[in-house]
Amino acid sequence: MTSTIMYVFLGAAIIVLALWVLLLEIRLARIFRSGKPVSLEEELAARKRDAEQARANIALAMRRIEDLHQRVKKKIGTARTLRFNPFQGTGGNHSFASAFIDEEGDGVVISTLYSREKVSVFAKPIRKGKSEIELTEEEREVLADHR
Repeated sequence: MTSTIMYVFLGAAIIVLALWVLLLEIRLARIFRSGKPVSLEEELAARKRDAEQARANIALAMRRIEDLHQRVKKKIGTARTLRFNPFQGTGGNHSFASAFIDEEGDGVVISTLYSREKVSVFAKPIRKGKSEIELTEEEREVLADHR
């Protein structure tokens, strides 16, 4: 009777161990699914190389994003135009002032004065939101919208 219990216990232990080995085989098969490396060490080394390559790709992407961010800051962020009539009582709002400014406050203000005889065009550089050349009221107004 004791030997029978011992055989049952050993048989149960063998079945449990066989199931455990089968589950381990299934898990290892999942690990090796990407290819057929010779050993677990080779698979781990391949995963390490993949992780290092992924880190290098992320670092490159971050540098490119920073470069793009710096380039975008130098592009015109907004443009505003104000039409006005500088000579009350004649014509319509054919004159205008436009500001083209980037994120750092650099750009240009372009304005025109329209009269029946001629059209005058003025361009005034803007650095850090200020102009070294005197701005008209209309030019100051379109520039103020960028601050």
